[in-house]
Amino acid sequence: MASRQVDVLVAGGGGFIGGHLVADLLKQGKTVRSIDIKPQDEWYQVHPDAENLQADLSLLDAAMSGTEGASEVFMLAADMGGMGFIENNKALCMLSVLTSTHMLQAAQAHGVERYFYSSSACVYAAGKQTDTAVTALVEADAYPAQPEDGYGWEKLFTERMCRHFLEDYGLTTRVARYHNVYGPEGTWTGGREKAPAAVCRKIAEASISGEHHIDIWGDGEQTRSFMYIDDCVQGSQMILAGESPEPVNLGSSELVSINQLVSIVEKIAGVSCERHYQLDAPQGVRGRNSDNTLINEIYGWEPSITLADGLAQTYAWVYDQVKRSQG
Repeated sequence: MASRQVDVLVAGGGGFIGGHLVADLLKQGKTVRSIDIKPQDEWYQVHPDAENLQADLSLLDAAMSGTEGASEVFMLAADMGGMGFIENNKALCMLSVLTSTHMLQAAQAHGVERYFYSSSACVYAAGKQTDTAVTALVEADAYPAQPEDGYGWEKLFTERMCRHFLEDYGLTTRVARYHNVYGPEGTWTGGREKAPAAVCRKIAEASISGEHHIDIWGDGEQTRSFMYIDDCVQGSQMILAGESPEPVNLGSSELVSINQLVSIVEKIAGVSCERHYQLDAPQGVRGRNSDNTLINEIYGWEPSITLADGLAQTYAWVYDQVKRSQG
């Protein structure tokens, strides 16, 4: 399937983060192989300058042939979505362990120089996330282990596997724990979208229809931090190139409630909506924020794009998608 030398392989390159990452790597003049399980007409972005392949990396043969000739690997491939998807598809989320395992084996077999794994804030103990006035999560909070059921367990297990491939086989692995990444060119409808895109869509629909009311999952007081895609892409490359093998938070430390998120988007859209709270809807942990002490200590960097600025870009894009979908 693939044999020529490339600077970087992006596994999951047809996804939201992968599409933005491939674009940035190409802009830097790197040769990129992008692989995704989806047919190319379902990719979020297709970049003609990359080597674009459709393959199921959960199969060892596909992982082996896809990784051959790559100097660096960004392993973003996983079956995932927003809280609605994660809470209702635990077995599917855990089956991503096949992709995680086979890609590590392939990277080791082909002598990959550096290997990046995108973990998640879902690895953190649920007991530390029961309050909206949350204490930001530090990396050590992943243990004793009590991660998000299904999705979080797979991520935490793969973090350990990355560590042991480094210790046992000398594969240079780097791990970032993503906290809620959002931005244009992402999932905005269909059940896998995350809160920022869902809120943008609901308010765009209200704005276009003139019916100013929206549904909110839960009571809207649950708190999160949201990282804009450009910060995620920059931070991921920085962590891969870095010298620290420790998993590190990659997320904004700007904490907001879902109600505050809605208010920011309303202000951008210039509308005010009546809010209907769906208390039986999936809402995940009560509060979660990123403690950026470690990333600051190691790299002297943390995400810097404000939620208001990032949402302005995201809302404009989602509004266009909604408008187009309505013909």
